[in-house]
Amino acid sequence: MKLTRKTGRLAAVIGTVAAAALVLSGCGSTGPSASGGASAWALTGQQKTIQSAFDSWNQSNADQSINVQFFQNDAFKQKIRTAIGSGNSPTLIWSWGGAGNFKTYVDSKKVIPLDESLTKNFFPSIVNNGKIDGTLYAIPNNTVQPVVLYFNKDLFKKAGIDTPPATWDELLHDVSTLKANGIAPFAMGGASKWPQLMWLEYLLDRIGGPKVFEAIQQNKKDAWSDPAIAQSIDKIQELIKAGGFIDGYHSVSTDSNADTALLTTGKAAMIVQGAWAYANMKNSDPEFVKSSLGWSPFPTVGGGAGDPKNVVGNASNYWSISSDASQTEQTAAKQFLAKGNMTDAYVDNLIAGGGVPPVLGIESKIKASPNGDFLMDVYTMSKDAPSFTLSWDQAISPAAADAMLTNLDKVFLGQMNAQQFADAMNKTIQ
Repeated sequence: MKLTRKTGRLAAVIGTVAAAALVLSGCGSTGPSASGGASAWALTGQQKTIQSAFDSWNQSNADQSINVQFFQNDAFKQKIRTAIGSGNSPTLIWSWGGAGNFKTYVDSKKVIPLDESLTKNFFPSIVNNGKIDGTLYAIPNNTVQPVVLYFNKDLFKKAGIDTPPATWDELLHDVSTLKANGIAPFAMGGASKWPQLMWLEYLLDRIGGPKVFEAIQQNKKDAWSDPAIAQSIDKIQELIKAGGFIDGYHSVSTDSNADTALLTTGKAAMIVQGAWAYANMKNSDPEFVKSSLGWSPFPTVGGGAGDPKNVVGNASNYWSISSDASQTEQTAAKQFLAKGNMTDAYVDNLIAGGGVPPVLGIESKIKASPNGDFLMDVYTMSKDAPSFTLSWDQAISPAAADAMLTNLDKVFLGQMNAQQFADAMNKTIQ
């Protein structure tokens, strides 16, 4: 499954959007209220699996049926902001959780609190991203997608490298070894900007632990001036100066999978990308995935305060219930979350599609799947994570996220140092 994580601004005023132009595929109505019943909007990435969940629910619960429509990523983000701002959102609202766009829904009282009993079968770290100020507003509905380090076993063998780097010092040593053998160390989709963020997310967590970013989310004054931020920026620029990334990476697009293609075609030895990239690579080059693809956690940093088991990435997607929905619609949505979300059949479909549902007690199902080795590692990594930090561009305000991606791109281009980055980002603190 391919996911892009670009963010945009939450609509501050009510606008008009032509639904027919944005709907990629759907069932039934052309809007939340056209069918006169409960509705849901979701993304096309898992359309077949999600559609089957609602079809099954509707067949067994005709009096509480839910009409679902599907949109591509960017079209959805534009449409849902307009719909929520105008009080015309679907009953079930799809989101990424966290404290970015999702928090604006909570602060404007556009979603209702949910019962904690709905979370008993999910990973605690994933449940936390559906909470704002300790109150539950969103339930996981999709796969968990931590960021991992992928590597090309064939290129490692050619360079005489036996294992992936476990520490930052080992990573720099491997970069030097690979370059000496004429091999580009890391692929990177610099043209898309957001892949660069995964480096900063992990380095900050490894160096300073999750509380540094939590202070940023909480809009604490000068939170971006934490020394761990500066150390992380310095390490990124240290890697760049060492020639860690393939030449021309600023023109490589992740949204077209050009970055992972550099790994699968032997043009680069490693890439830091989300678990979603595994399915993309398997679709494009199944033989490479079977024989040559390796993966590992992001390296530790000597003297860092972060737990090596911490992960960053897309915790999951989530369902919330609109406060603008009628009581009848809200009741239908609550019943679906309690009995129709993450059913055994739905979990089986997610696993068959190469994903890892954040559901406790499904180890045997994952091990038995065709992608069992990779999926089991992702499952264990996510389940055991003391902290699972949501991708920052989803976890902070849209305006701050835009500024962050722009300024971080300047860091990678050598146009901004650590102090300048901190000064620029502190201006986004609200």
